[in-house]
Amino acid sequence: MLRSLHMKLVMIMVLLIMSLMMVVGAFLINSVAAFYLEDFYSQMADVFQDPLLHHDLATPAGEEENGAEQLSLVLDAYAGELGVDNRNRKLYILDGNGVCLVSPDGDAAQLEYTENLTFALTTGLETNEAGDESNLALDYMDVAIPISRGGEDYVIYILDNKATSSELTNQMLILIIEALIFGLVISILLSFLLSKTMVTPIQSLTEGAMRVAERDFSKKIKVPSQDEIGVLTDTFNDMAGQLQDTLRQVENERNKLDTLFLHMTDGVVAFSRGGLVIHSNPAANRMLRRRLGPETAYEELFGEVAPLSQALEAPDHLEEELRVRDSFLQLLMAPFDRGRAGGGVLVVLHDVTEQRKNEELRREFVANVSHELRTPLTNIRSYAETLIDNAGEVPPEMEKRFLNVILNESDRMTHIVQDLLTLSRFDSERDELKLSRFPFGEAVKDIYNAVYMEAQRHNHTLTLDLEPDLPEILADRERVLQVIMNIVSNSIKYTPDGGHIDIYAGRKRDRVWMIVDDDGIGIPEEDRPRIFERFYRVDKARSRQSGGTGLGLSIAKEIVERHQGRIVLLNKDGPGLMIRLDLNIEGPGDGK
Repeated sequence: MLRSLHMKLVMIMVLLIMSLMMVVGAFLINSVAAFYLEDFYSQMADVFQDPLLHHDLATPAGEEENGAEQLSLVLDAYAGELGVDNRNRKLYILDGNGVCLVSPDGDAAQLEYTENLTFALTTGLETNEAGDESNLALDYMDVAIPISRGGEDYVIYILDNKATSSELTNQMLILIIEALIFGLVISILLSFLLSKTMVTPIQSLTEGAMRVAERDFSKKIKVPSQDEIGVLTDTFNDMAGQLQDTLRQVENERNKLDTLFLHMTDGVVAFSRGGLVIHSNPAANRMLRRRLGPETAYEELFGEVAPLSQALEAPDHLEEELRVRDSFLQLLMAPFDRGRAGGGVLVVLHDVTEQRKNEELRREFVANVSHELRTPLTNIRSYAETLIDNAGEVPPEMEKRFLNVILNESDRMTHIVQDLLTLSRFDSERDELKLSRFPFGEAVKDIYNAVYMEAQRHNHTLTLDLEPDLPEILADRERVLQVIMNIVSNSIKYTPDGGHIDIYAGRKRDRVWMIVDDDGIGIPEEDRPRIFERFYRVDKARSRQSGGTGLGLSIAKEIVERHQGRIVLLNKDGPGLMIRLDLNIEGPGDGK
């Protein structure tokens, strides 16, 4: 209850009024008491310093038998000026020995010898000094004045019991208490009103702050006052608006980062300083071929390539490589929040399997090109040197055979260079297709007629089966003929003499197709995935013997893919090979 600002303000006002009234009351009461005390002694001094009174008191009228009674009669005349009423302020007359001679109530035994009275009896009679020391703390006021009359010493003693002052003080205290009660009532009412005026805007600010903490920016705080609280409210509304914009921007950026993190092709894994997974994206799970969780440790994933301590202490980042089954992963390890308890290591995984494979293929490609060119060059040089060294001695038949070898090897080198140039143009996107419409069936028939004599020389049975009314297709005729020729020529080359080669062609919906089926040596199952790679040959010795370069099927695949078609090996029962070619009737981009 007292923690409420409303009640604190009320209590402050109440305590302030009470403290103020108590200070004022104490000041007034002390002032009244001091006033009465000062007034008493001033009154006594004014009366007893009167020369006439002093003469009447000190000079006897002839022979006096009882001087004290005469003094009392003199002083009775001045009773009003002295304020003596014999009830609250009494007059006593004592002799030099301190014996009370005149008492207002006749009971001298009740007279108390105060400091002033004692001083007047002991010292004052000799020095003619009055005992008039005042003390605000005492509950009485008194004055003792020594008088010599007719050779006798007397002390006039006036004692005031402060009844009037006490009564006035009590009345003033009652008045102060009443004023205090009235002031408290007014202060409580005003403090409630004041605190309500101050607390209500603060409560509105509190409610607004709670809504902002809950990300509710739909309402603005309205405070009609233009004071400091109003300025604070306007500032808070501006701050809430800026915070809303900032949170919206942060949310957008976080959504972008989350989307990027979830869908990026590179894997990301964050580890704590203790080596446990904090966060990972799906790509990392896919690359590492396992599901990562909070219990997955750094050491079991990457401890072999780089210890955790080394990754945490890296000045910038570490680059390592990890092999996971048949994949190669490049690891970029960088510490984050270095020196803090919440820091750790961030590992980015990049799949470089294709790069490693391409590098291997590139090295193999260069080696194959070098080997393929070196063999015909060696043969040409050997036969040419033989002819030069034995010029005029070589029989004409042998010389003609040597020259034929040199010519064949030159043609072989020419084919290799032409095939390499074709692949280079494909790789550099500089070989554009020359599209035109032509009958697909006629193209297949032209290839059949072109290779028929070659098949006859090998005693092959070559058959052609075309569906009727094959449509015209939109394609590059020369390139399509090159593909068909490559497929059929390979079947003729790699089918033993006396084999069977069947060519089929037809249409299926918006595509045309061709199948070449032979009963030749075929391709082993383990070599089938690589049959379309450059320079790849199942039987290298036989391929060279037949004049093959290992580039024909890779060129055919490039041409077909540029037409957005498909060339595949089909499974078949028995020996041999079956290859299928599919092309879009309406050209690249229209196939489904």
